[in-house]
Amino acid sequence: MAELAFVDKVAARAGLPPEQARPLTEAVLRTLTERLSGGEAGALAPHLADELSPLLVKAAEPPETFGYDEFLSRVADRAGIDRPAAERGTRAVLQTMHRVVGHREFEDALAQLPADLRALAQPLPHGP
Repeated sequence: MAELAFVDKVAARAGLPPEQARPLTEAVLRTLTERLSGGEAGALAPHLADELSPLLVKAAEPPETFGYDEFLSRVADRAGIDRPAAERGTRAVLQTMHRVVGHREFEDALAQLPADLRALAQPLPHGP
């Protein structure tokens, strides 16, 4: 998927202008890379646009261990946004990745995350 299409989908899902979606996408991918093992992050990289995939490449260092609050805090700091926007943006990036990467490989990677972070990749239930 081309970078522009990915970022546009993130913008639409997050309800943010496209100019905010690019730094938000980068912030989520960098934070996700810190949280995943190098092998899992690297397995996701080829599915993204050439401009985004390097953000998922990391050295053979072990993943950092941090939870939901720290994940969103890092995304907010990196993207220069508030926490609610970081949460919406993280949800948008993860849901877009899920569609692009495919269910099995995406679920394999996200298995390393705590349940509350994995839940961000699930679509929000629609009202009646």
